Amino acid sequence: MQKKTLPNKPLTEHSSWKALVAHQQKIAQTSILDHFSKEPNRLDYTTFEWENFYVDVSKNRIDQKGFDLLLQLAEESGLAKAITAQFSGELINHTEQRAVLHTALRTLKKDPVLVDGKNILAEVEAAQNKMFAFCEKVISGDWKGYSGKAITHVVNIGIGGSDLGPAMVVEALAHYQNHLELRFVSNVDGDHHHEALKGLDPETTLFVVVSKTFTTQETLSNANSIRQWFLSKAPESGISKHFIAVSTNLEKTKAFGIDPENTFPMNDWVGGRFSLWSTVGLSICLAVGPDHFKALLQGAGKMDLHFQETSFEKNIPVVLGLLSIWYNNLWGAESEAIIPYTEYLKNLPAYLQQGIMESNGKYVGRDGIPVQYQTGTIIWGASGTNAQHAFFQLIHQGTKLIPADFIGFKKSLNGNVAHQNKLLANFIAQTEALMAGKTKSQVMDELQHSNMSSSLQEALAPFKVFEGNKPTNTLLIEQLSPENLGALIALYEHKIFVQGILWNIYSYDQWGVELGKQLATKVLEDIEGEAAHAHDPSTLKLLSKI
Repeated sequence: MQKKTLPNKPLTEHSSWKALVAHQQKIAQTSILDHFSKEPNRLDYTTFEWENFYVDVSKNRIDQKGFDLLLQLAEESGLAKAITAQFSGELINHTEQRAVLHTALRTLKKDPVLVDGKNILAEVEAAQNKMFAFCEKVISGDWKGYSGKAITHVVNIGIGGSDLGPAMVVEALAHYQNHLELRFVSNVDGDHHHEALKGLDPETTLFVVVSKTFTTQETLSNANSIRQWFLSKAPESGISKHFIAVSTNLEKTKAFGIDPENTFPMNDWVGGRFSLWSTVGLSICLAVGPDHFKALLQGAGKMDLHFQETSFEKNIPVVLGLLSIWYNNLWGAESEAIIPYTEYLKNLPAYLQQGIMESNGKYVGRDGIPVQYQTGTIIWGASGTNAQHAFFQLIHQGTKLIPADFIGFKKSLNGNVAHQNKLLANFIAQTEALMAGKTKSQVMDELQHSNMSSSLQEALAPFKVFEGNKPTNTLLIEQLSPENLGALIALYEHKIFVQGILWNIYSYDQWGVELGKQLATKVLEDIEGEAAHAHDPSTLKLLSKI
């Protein structure tokens, strides 16, 4: 392995850590409302305006000194050096000896980005231009299927980063979508792809197979089954007109029947869960067109510049990452809720689950030694206001501390002002309610106007009390546009990086995904009678039931 390029020191060994722990204990009983009363200028250091974003982190259990100590911790962790290392193409994915350069796919700078001494920007531009030209042909109808008909439906076949990102973005940008109908097949469950194929006409359907090595079991199983379905209705010569690939394995894609000209390249310096910006996003580009895809890249590129160039105290991804460390490592909060107040982003929490939990679900530090503190956060959520009627009870009155990000948009896309006003009223009111709560005296004042007896009022009161003091971050964005969505996704990508640097772990490998895959191969041989492997008693019993 080459020399490690990232700082390498456990979180708890920095000089500011002890001071941070002591300060957290000192203010642990201070409410958020008390912080507001003690700090008249609190909004000065807890609110940020950038482009079309207004970010408010004032409703958190922290004060100015706590923020200052977190910023000091970031400096001591070598975060600035790490940011430079990533953007310059150093091999920061050390265990896999790879650079991490999804940012190069959307860079707004003209400076060379070097990998192994070679400037990769020309390669990026060539791949994008090929993708844009292809998408324009399909969208315009110039691309014809085997029977001479234009494409009306597109099916993306992939899993993990080859599915979650494109599927989430296509849904998020449905307002901008053209006439093509997109479907996504990911799970190896045969029922899943069976349902996805319902009603499709092979003469007008394009299949996009996304697999870097063209060996991913789930993706290839689905691709081969769908290929059989296609050939049951169409000639084999039609494969080249209806199947394209995003892959590096030209030998296997060609054997599948895909024209090499219709295979789009991938790079090992783009990790799967950060790959929607690459040709993996081809389905996005087909759905919304090259111009909107370019706007998505533009927004992410702007956020990259903000992350690179803004001092930490005003750097939105840095601040959000530090607050996550604050709650995870000093308050014992194990999960974070993400609540987008738009149905278009209902799958953003699921997308971020992969990005965050696969990246930072690590127990070994960059020094190769198990860490002695919590890493990673459990991510969950749903769209507001649906979430309010599902799990907000737990956040409001449960026993768990659950920091939450509220994401809202000032303007609706379809102009329904009355609905948007109600949506925004809930968006704002929930963060206020989570912070302020409701005291027993407030409850009793309300109950006095009821017809209950005083004894019943007293008995009911404890159940209607809200402790409040629940932390939230508010991200208010002008409107859900491709550019603003790109910036939002990039914001969370950089937050992941900040967390990983401070936790002293490698965020960009994913060895934990491999073990289950390896064992699944053996178990499949057991199920299909090809072999009889040794297993534990529970597994053997399960196999006997199949």
